[in-house]
Amino acid sequence: MVSPGLIIVGIIALFLLLSALFTVKQQSAVILERFGKFHSIRQSGLHLKIPVIDRIAGKINLRIQQLDVIIETKTKDNVFVKLKVSVQFKVIQEKVYEAFYKLEFPHDQITSYVFDVVRAEVPKLKLDDVFERKDDVAIAVKRELNEAMTTYGYDIINTLITDIDPDIQVKNAMNRINAADREKTAAEYEAEAGRIRIVAKAKAEAESKRLQGQGIADQRREIARGLVESVDILNKVGINSQEASALIVVTQHYDTLQAIGADTNSNLILLPNSPQAGSDMLNNMVASFTASNVVGESMKQADSTRRISKPHTKDEFGKHPESE
Repeated sequence: MVSPGLIIVGIIALFLLLSALFTVKQQSAVILERFGKFHSIRQSGLHLKIPVIDRIAGKINLRIQQLDVIIETKTKDNVFVKLKVSVQFKVIQEKVYEAFYKLEFPHDQITSYVFDVVRAEVPKLKLDDVFERKDDVAIAVKRELNEAMTTYGYDIINTLITDIDPDIQVKNAMNRINAADREKTAAEYEAEAGRIRIVAKAKAEAESKRLQGQGIADQRREIARGLVESVDILNKVGINSQEASALIVVTQHYDTLQAIGADTNSNLILLPNSPQAGSDMLNNMVASFTASNVVGESMKQADSTRRISKPHTKDEFGKHPESE
């Protein structure tokens, strides 16, 4: 029969054995102290420590971590703006000792450096430049952090400015400016389009008028040619020119009346429609042309007589002006 003392000793030995074994997870490191003094750094895997004498002082995460810092600062044109800076960092595996013992609150330390750099860089820029040059600010933050945090065993992987949030009134004003600028551009384009339409319409109307005038001229020329041919044909059958002209005028007169009657919306002009109306119209036209020719000839004769009766004078060279 096993004595109770052996059972107690066995239990104590099992407890000590279990407390002497410990494991470290992947991408982690454990700080081991002996009697309160740093002893060693244990990486991932199964490890052994002396119970009661050795103690696990802490664990360090070796994975990449991210710290988001929100900062409110003022730009060069006196606009308050909030920036969200995301800092990605990790503990350098070879400097786990420095990361654990030199900094008690690394997040607070990183936040302080971010505040210091951002509030030194952003006041140099106007609001529009902050949006355009945010990468420059992020690079400046990373440079300052790397110089400061490498000593403490931290490596700054990247810094990103993920958000820029001006005051709500400033954003509304910027939106109004952009909207007004776009409306101005749209108005300029609409005005240019209207000008192009007007110019195109004017060119089209000019071309239409030119073609219309050319068509009318061609039409009148063909009418004149047709009248000449008609008179020639009528002369060949024994009808003199005056009778032929009267016949053509009468024919056109009745053609006009027929065209007026065919259109229900046309305006009617009442002209003499007796059979001799065309002949009378032609006679009146011939008489008018004959009278105008007589007056023209009389004016030419009077002008010639006036020139003959004018005395001849000589110029300073002894020549008549008419002889030049």
